[in-house]
Amino acid sequence: MAADPSPTPRAGRPARKPPRRISADYLQRAAMHYLERYSAPAAQLRRVLQRKVATSCRYHGDEPGRFAEMLDEVVARCVSSGLVDDRRFAEARAASLRRKGRSSHAIAARLSAKGVDRGLVDEASQATAEQELAAARLAARRKRLGPWSRGDRAADRQKHLAALARAGFPMQIARAVIDGAGDED
Repeated sequence: MAADPSPTPRAGRPARKPPRRISADYLQRAAMHYLERYSAPAAQLRRVLQRKVATSCRYHGDEPGRFAEMLDEVVARCVSSGLVDDRRFAEARAASLRRKGRSSHAIAARLSAKGVDRGLVDEASQATAEQELAAARLAARRKRLGPWSRGDRAADRQKHLAALARAGFPMQIARAVIDGAGDED
């Protein structure tokens, strides 16, 4: 006996609605709904729409490959209309991550994971020595490392250097931050 593909209600929750059948109009509306809420590069939008296609195909018994061309058209339409701009996304995301104290290496890794082109990742994650130092100071302050530590600074020096190195900062910058006074901004 085959398993029933319909969703089963969980305890205390109503049953989920079955996924809609895939059509060009549905994919376009789903893309617009996603882009209203999130800024995304083309590769991320494609992954989101592919998940919707896969879910619908699993439920309705369709073949996901049938919808590949339709999905490509929807993504291309979003890119050509300017709703999806990988360069703008990469620059904005890099600036946001830098303000949070992330290193250039961490920024490059995050952008690559989102599917941004390698050339754009390299451009967006470039940082001057001053920007990298400021980000390292912010990371150390948030993690209470070096001058912002509450413990024995000398005894924990290696741990603090290692923490900044794992965060992607070069050792030269990590040493400058951990051995610094901490009041420079």
